[in-house]
Amino acid sequence: MKWAGRGWAYAVLMTAAAFAAAPANAQELSEKATRTFMEYAWTLTPERFTKPNGETILIDKTKRDAVMVPLDVAREVIRVGRLSAHAQVCNLAQEQADNHSSLMRRQAQSKKWSPQQMVYINQLHLTVVMLLTGRIKLVERPEGDVAGAEAKEVVVAEETQKAAQSCTAEQKDKVKELIATYVKSGPALASSSPAAAPAGTTGSTPK
Repeated sequence: MKWAGRGWAYAVLMTAAAFAAAPANAQELSEKATRTFMEYAWTLTPERFTKPNGETILIDKTKRDAVMVPLDVAREVIRVGRLSAHAQVCNLAQEQADNHSSLMRRQAQSKKWSPQQMVYINQLHLTVVMLLTGRIKLVERPEGDVAGAEAKEVVVAEETQKAAQSCTAEQKDKVKELIATYVKSGPALASSSPAAAPAGTTGSTPK
């Protein structure tokens, strides 16, 4: 996946860094920052998505407006994604899975979204998790590496290259509390629900 410009890519990284450093229950993102995450997720949304049951959903990348979701919904997805990222850093695998599952079950039960929009919601959540845990990053190729190519490219970070992240006992307890509250406020979760797959692995990653 290639980016359209250095300035926008830099803004994405700065937004992600500031968001990751904020407490999990911090004030919501601004409209500009929310749209930045939305654009990033759209760039990484695949044209073909296969669900756990084998069903394939095709996404026409030329019809962006038909796949996007309203700003308030995206902001909620990003907030939940941040909680999932904190849970991953704190090694709270079950809480991370429940958090993602609760998000997807709420959106499915709302019956507002097309299958393509549900894929985008899942991808937006996944993108936030991967950004905040260092699983995707921007690299810069030497100029002239590929004639006419963009200077920035999104890649999946190697395990050894990920930034060191830590979680104190106090932070871990806080994340568990926030996720428990969120899950409790939503529909009951089925223990075998496919949506309960770890939030850092559900969906498509850039190649």
